[in-house]
Amino acid sequence: MPGLAVGADEGGHSRVVRMALVAAVLVAVVLIWEGAKWLGGDPWRLHNTLFGIRIDYEHTPPFHWPIASDIALPHIWVIAAAFVLPYQRFGDPAWLVLLEAALYTFREALVGFVLGALLGLGLGIVFVRSRLLERAFMPYVVASQAVPLITIAPIIVIFFGNAWTSVALISAYLTFFPVTVSALRGLRAADPRAFEYFRSTAATERQVLTKLRLPAAVPYLFVAFRISAAAAVVGAIIGELPNGLQQGVGGLILQSSQYYVTGPERLWATVIAAALLGLACVGAVALAERLLTRGRYRTVTA
Repeated sequence: MPGLAVGADEGGHSRVVRMALVAAVLVAVVLIWEGAKWLGGDPWRLHNTLFGIRIDYEHTPPFHWPIASDIALPHIWVIAAAFVLPYQRFGDPAWLVLLEAALYTFREALVGFVLGALLGLGLGIVFVRSRLLERAFMPYVVASQAVPLITIAPIIVIFFGNAWTSVALISAYLTFFPVTVSALRGLRAADPRAFEYFRSTAATERQVLTKLRLPAAVPYLFVAFRISAAAAVVGAIIGELPNGLQQGVGGLILQSSQYYVTGPERLWATVIAAALLGLACVGAVALAERLLTRGRYRTVTA
């Protein structure tokens, strides 16, 4: 059908534009990164062979910027090489170690995400049904996010022990708030005339919730889920630090930071792996939204 063809062309064009923008941003970051090192970093000494071509290049930057030194800001190619070199001496390649750590952290973040999402949705439903409870407890929900996570994490570890379950609870702590706020807004987003119609048909509260409020809240919930997916990864990584768990990304960040002077590129590679894990979780939520809604709902921006 012509309409479908136009829609498909527009969708394909938008994807190409997004990919081009992402590529442009990455190229800009590389140029700015290496440009700063060329202007104010440590002297460049490149003596190697690339594809059979001998490269001999030396350059002394005109300025000296401590932030652009090889310790603070390694070269892009040095960070890229760190992924294929052993993470530890005589150990497995870094990409394999980082992949195993990312999967471990993903498990913690996934459990925390599910717990936080269920708690946030439950609080939203309770607050919608009782404005008295909303006025009484919503200030405490908001105040809970004002407490630094670095102070909450050790308390949770003390109560629940050094295990991945306590990390999941820390992750849930960061997850439930955006879901609560979005659920509260989405559950009230239906057309007022629809509420009048349901009341005129003597619909029960459960019917109003399942057939009107929840469907209307779907776009709002997925916005919160995307935010919470990234927050769950952050919470899991931070939660691994007081736990002393070495299997996850947080443990690798702590370990590589202790030996940063001898191998700064390993810490940068670990940070990149953490960022990719967060992007993968957000992308998984976006994919689930596309598959479950299939364009039936209007997109809501955060």
